[in-house]
Amino acid sequence: MLHTRIRALRLSRGMEQAALAALVGVRRETIGRLEKGLYNPSLKLAMDIAHVFGLSVEEIFTFTEDEQ
Repeated sequence: MLHTRIRALRLSRGMEQAALAALVGVRRETIGRLEKGLYNPSLKLAMDIAHVFGLSVEEIFTFTEDEQ
């Protein structure tokens, strides 16, 4: 399962989903789905988001395997 810090990072900077979406070239809904863990970003999108926040991809996104 993919976990992200996007929402916390975005809110700490007073940024709306639409503003982040515009900066990385996606729709606002894509950012919402990312924040809820419903969408796995492409490597390019993950890198673009990391660049916006001045962090590495690993500092924003973590992946854990689902236990079955």
